[in-house]
Amino acid sequence: MKKLPDDFPFLQDMYADGYFPKDLVDKLRDAIQEVAMFVGQGGHSLDTVQSQLDVMTEKINDLQAEFEDRGSEIETVARDSIGTTVEAMLSFFEVDIDTEEAIRARDW
Repeated sequence: MKKLPDDFPFLQDMYADGYFPKDLVDKLRDAIQEVAMFVGQGGHSLDTVQSQLDVMTEKINDLQAEFEDRGSEIETVARDSIGTTVEAMLSFFEVDIDTEEAIRARDW
């Protein structure tokens, strides 16, 4: 089993920007971490990994209203930060899925 390092750079731009409520960014991080733990177990097909990425993205989609209720939104900085984090996670685990494909279920 392989796991992300403790200092893995989750959603750096979102954590650095006061526009994004930290507890909600934590929820985004948790959704990504769930996929990372799954992938880290190894032995999964690309289709199975993509299915987990779709579940992750749906969880992020579902958080949009919470961000809006708190005067924030999943916008350009957030999209880039999420994409960068997912790309780095997939690269770490050597998963050959394009970032745009990985988060294809997004509606943000």
